[in-house]
Amino acid sequence: MKTLVLGLGNPLLGDDGVGWRVAEAVEEHARPPAVDVDCQAGGGLSLMERLVGYDRAIVVDAAHLGRGPAGSVYTFPLEDLANPFSGHLGSAHETSLLTALEVGRALGAALPDQVMVVAIESPNVYDFRETLTAPVAAAVPRAAAAVLSLLEDKA
Repeated sequence: MKTLVLGLGNPLLGDDGVGWRVAEAVEEHARPPAVDVDCQAGGGLSLMERLVGYDRAIVVDAAHLGRGPAGSVYTFPLEDLANPFSGHLGSAHETSLLTALEVGRALGAALPDQVMVVAIESPNVYDFRETLTAPVAAAVPRAAAAVLSLLEDKA
C-alpha cells in the first residue's frame, strides 16, 4: 500500500510550520518502503494533486479546532473534520481538501481511499517567525508518534 505522509504549513509563520517539523521527525524513523514523506505549503486543488497515485495519505497540519489547549494532538479521518477550513485543509480563497478530492475522483484521478489527519492545536499560525511556540514544539514528538502509529496500523 503506497502511503504519503505530508506535512502542511509554512515554516516562516511560526506554529503554521509544525506540519513540516512533524514530517521531518517522521523522516528520521524507520518506516515501510512504500511510505513517502514530503512537505507542502499549499492547500485545496494543489494539495489534492499531490495526493494522486497514493493508496492512503496522512496529512499533518496546525489547526485551530478549539478542542483543547495549544499543543493538543488529534488524529481523525479527513471526513470527520468539523471545520473544513482549518489549517491548510481548506481556505477562504480556494476549495477545501474534501471538495478537491471529490472533484479529483469525479475526474478519474487515482486518489487515496483513506486520508487521515494529524492536527496540532494552535491559534498562532500567522506570526512571522521560524520557531514554534513552546506548547506546539513540545507536541512534535507526540504528533510524529501518532503518524508512526498510523503507519504501523496499515503496514
